[in-house]
Amino acid sequence: MERLVIVGPGKVGLALGHALAQADSVASLIYMGRRPEPPSHPLFLQGVAEYRYGLDQPPEGTTALILSVPDEALPELANALAARGPAPDGCPAIHTSGVQGADVLEPLNRVGYRVGTLHPLQAIAHPITGAERLVGSGFAVSGEREALAVIRRLVSILGGRAIQVPTHRRPLYHAAAVLGSNYLVALLGRTAALLQEAGAGPDEAVEAVLSLAQGILHNVSEMGADGAQTGPIVRGDVEAVELHLRTLSPDDARLYAALGRVVLDGGARSRIPPERAEEFETLFERYS
Repeated sequence: MERLVIVGPGKVGLALGHALAQADSVASLIYMGRRPEPPSHPLFLQGVAEYRYGLDQPPEGTTALILSVPDEALPELANALAARGPAPDGCPAIHTSGVQGADVLEPLNRVGYRVGTLHPLQAIAHPITGAERLVGSGFAVSGEREALAVIRRLVSILGGRAIQVPTHRRPLYHAAAVLGSNYLVALLGRTAALLQEAGAGPDEAVEAVLSLAQGILHNVSEMGADGAQTGPIVRGDVEAVELHLRTLSPDDARLYAALGRVVLDGGARSRIPPERAEEFETLFERYS
């Protein structure tokens, strides 16, 4: 059973603790935060977790110290915790940043903590329902051997997949995560807006986009990204794409053209005649 201390009761920290507690794997769970009172969350309302205002040295027996705070706060927090005293025996320090490596925890390393990273490849938009999203997710992990052993154990409890990402590749990993989550949300939002411009009501547009996105994800799961690709570019229908670009606003046309290049280079080029591919390239260049 885990005895965890999580610094930072934000969305990710609360969702992670909630998911581990729901897996019946936690003997004790302590949150430390900068506000006098704990957030309104079932972990505290039901007495599952203890809340402490400020920073304390983790108690002996703690199996992991998890820092779930904004990236810019990590250096100061690592120094502040290191000043509280040496690490409890066998307790690693782990942060949940996507872009930072374990080196930012060097002050804690110097006082005996083994250090590592654990970043969920998941969109955690809510501190309660986010716990459900974490189960079965991928997690980017890195760090010292002893820390990795604990990290992999936590990932296993959640039924997840540990993805080893070295420090120098973490910005690339995090860019991929942003592209597939934040940018996807923005793209779906823009799709719904265009549907409304075409005549759909707001609710109709959202429901239609959700249905479309769910169908696409199902197809990708069954056939892979290349096999699931449909539409005018993979059919070589230059005329339809040109009509789209003429119809869209300049900003939307630039977005459409940029993504069109991705579709073309991502596999569509091999499925259409070379002259059609050249026509698409010329068309996308015109609207860039």
